[in-house]
Amino acid sequence: MLSTTLLILSAVLLRTRRTHGHQTIWHPSMYGFNVTEQTFPYDNRPVTPLANGTFEQWWFHGHLDYPPNHGDFLELPAGKPATVEIACNKGLTSYWASSEGHTDVSQGDNPCPSDDGSFPSGAMHTTGFDDLTGCALAIAYESDVTKIQPENFTVFSVNHTCVWTRFTDFQVPERMPPCPEGGCHCAFFWIHSPNSGSEQNYMNGYRCNVTGSTSKVSLAEPKLPRRCGADPQFGKPNAVPGNCTYGAKQPFYWFQFERNNMFEGTYAPPFYTDLYNFKDGAQNDIFADSYASIPPPSPSQTAVPTPRQQPSATASSSSSSHSAPSASPSGQVPFGTPPGRCSTCRLKTSRTSDVKKQSLFGFQLRKRTFNLWHPF
Repeated sequence: MLSTTLLILSAVLLRTRRTHGHQTIWHPSMYGFNVTEQTFPYDNRPVTPLANGTFEQWWFHGHLDYPPNHGDFLELPAGKPATVEIACNKGLTSYWASSEGHTDVSQGDNPCPSDDGSFPSGAMHTTGFDDLTGCALAIAYESDVTKIQPENFTVFSVNHTCVWTRFTDFQVPERMPPCPEGGCHCAFFWIHSPNSGSEQNYMNGYRCNVTGSTSKVSLAEPKLPRRCGADPQFGKPNAVPGNCTYGAKQPFYWFQFERNNMFEGTYAPPFYTDLYNFKDGAQNDIFADSYASIPPPSPSQTAVPTPRQQPSATASSSSSSHSAPSASPSGQVPFGTPPGRCSTCRLKTSRTSDVKKQSLFGFQLRKRTFNLWHPF
């Protein structure tokens, strides 16, 4: 009896390891929450990266026909953090019971334990804490998912240290207006560093709802983000604030066959960081009244808009009630400390990774043809 139990457990654990993919936010409000390797003719699990796909394949990860159950919403508390679970397998989250292995294999705040115990694991697509490139949550104020277009999404929260921990906070702007009847739709976006994998996008859709809203001010029309931060690897040691997009911004749609809004090359992907004027935390200037006017951005623009004075945010900075592991990976920032609450964690703007084979621009030589698009 004992040997049979051990065999079953071993099979479950092996299957869990085989089905490790990359990273996403797991929540029952997700489109494709129960999609497995067997659902599609190809691997289209929520954690599978997206690149070189048709619009139907990458939009909502191709999961529009796999909506969440009625009544499942990702709640966004206005002025407070929305704590989500990021992992490379559902079995590592609180929702393990509906995972393919039906087994809780979580390891505290580690989003993706590796088979050999090393951290960060390959699925995290980072050489270390200094190589993180941020994630974003965007919202569309539309309850009918079939009416939403890429241009309708507005980034409302960014976490610069995503995907370092399983429990991750996304600060919600205090002035978020309420959703329409039937709720809103949200999406998770992540593009990792070129030092740690090929050109890949991550997008997953969710049914969401703003709670505790006290504002009636609508969001401004989102504009295309512009590369304007310090970019020393491409000869731009200083930021060019006049070239930034201010106010509401669209997410990045990059490296697909259709509907791209970003055209950067293989080794210069767009990031949800200061490089594109995405500040860490709530994006508090995305509302219709955030600015009296915004000068047209350009490399030679010297005028920078000043946001109107708005009520101060009341986002909580208290620690999460989730328990964190006591041990930390050797030589790394503690993964038990959730992003946004770590007094010692600072995302550096420079990349310190050693690259053995380099091109003229300092990037590792790869099989793809080098193509750098730059808006400066």
